[in-house]
Amino acid sequence: MAAGSGGASGGGGGGKARKRDGDSGFLGLRPTSVDPALRRRRRGPRNRKRGWRRLAEEPLGLELDQYLEDVRLQERTSGGLLSEAPDDKLFFVDTGYKAKELKRKRSKVQRKALLLKKPLRADLVLENTSKVPAPKDVLAHQVPNAKKLRRKKELWEKLAARGELPREARKAQARLRRPAAPKAQPEPQQGAERPFYDLWASDNPLDRPLAGQDEFFLEQTKKKGVKRPSHLHIKPSQAPAVEVTAAGASYNPTFEDHQRLLLAAHEVELQRQKEAEKLERQLALPTAEQAATQESVFREMCEGLLEESDGEGEPGCGEDPESGAAEGLSAPARLATGEKKTEQQRRREKAARALRVQQAALRAARLRHQELFRLRGIKAQVARRLAELARRREQRRVQRLAEADKPRRLGRLKYQPPEIDVQLSSELSDSLRTLKPEGNILRDRFKSFQRRNMIEPRERAKFKRKYKVKLVEKRAFREIQL
Repeated sequence: MAAGSGGASGGGGGGKARKRDGDSGFLGLRPTSVDPALRRRRRGPRNRKRGWRRLAEEPLGLELDQYLEDVRLQERTSGGLLSEAPDDKLFFVDTGYKAKELKRKRSKVQRKALLLKKPLRADLVLENTSKVPAPKDVLAHQVPNAKKLRRKKELWEKLAARGELPREARKAQARLRRPAAPKAQPEPQQGAERPFYDLWASDNPLDRPLAGQDEFFLEQTKKKGVKRPSHLHIKPSQAPAVEVTAAGASYNPTFEDHQRLLLAAHEVELQRQKEAEKLERQLALPTAEQAATQESVFREMCEGLLEESDGEGEPGCGEDPESGAAEGLSAPARLATGEKKTEQQRRREKAARALRVQQAALRAARLRHQELFRLRGIKAQVARRLAELARRREQRRVQRLAEADKPRRLGRLKYQPPEIDVQLSSELSDSLRTLKPEGNILRDRFKSFQRRNMIEPRERAKFKRKYKVKLVEKRAFREIQL
């Protein structure tokens, strides 16, 4: 038992040792040793994609993939395996110096004949030496309605076996037996049967079918042309499309022209500076002397209140409330207690009204009669009025002509003239090579469109973020700072 147990234990110890040797990763020295990588190959189902991937990652799978890839590369490049290629394709025989001398001694005709027999290098390069077939285009071999055509062909074969013809063939034979009667050719016309008419006249025969129909229907069906507006060919502005710059902005200007252009640019800058100073004065804070105090604020708030209260009490002091009430009650009491008018009073009032009407008519007739002697003065007055109207009309016409070249207000923004392109006297160049370019053609054309009222003045759109930017400090950065 002791020996047996010792042997068992010794055997167990040897098994553990062998397992440890196998796990060490080194190939054993015994003849029965196996590669540890192959021994530890994982087992698992190979009928799934995961099993394929596992097989491809193992050494045997990698070697197999490399071998297959090498075979495919040789088939693509050299047309087959190099081990199976013939010797004349891989090597060439060196004939030596004598053969080269024989080639040199050949005549021109012989060399030309040999060159014609020998294929060109360009053709050899373009030859397809690959044994890999080109991918088959399935769509190129498909026939539309192939199943239907196959059934029709089988039907024709079946009918031909029974001695019958298809329906199309029977119809064609019937047409051949009974040819159609030829159509009568129209005789050549000696003259136009339709009379001539004016194409632009109002009674155009082509427009007669459209007569009497609804205008809206004709517009929607595009049977009626769109009415062209009267201002279609009228320019929105009489300003020239390309304005010639001042003479002072030329390459080599005279002293007077250059100084005149500098003066214009100086006036523009002065006007801009005055506007900026005016804005600063309006937005400036008041000084200590001009600052409002509590007393001045209270005085401004009470402005006009005391005078109105004093004025309201003065007229009421001299009046007696009792007398005012008596006067207010006297009028309705007088009307209530008044006696009824008599017939004589009514007749007298009627006669007085008629007399007043008659006197007014006589006065109007007398005035009209007197105006006959004022015809000269009336004519002079009318002439002065007509002259004044003509003067105002001419003034408006001149103003319209003066404003025709000016840009109109087409939008919410006002037209701003472009800046004057001018160079200082020290910046003037003496040659075209060192000439400094001024202005921008694209900006000049854009301003010209605004100047001629073709587009409205615009400003660059400002980007406005719709959401608030949230700044977050990452934890890794915070740990570094700490």
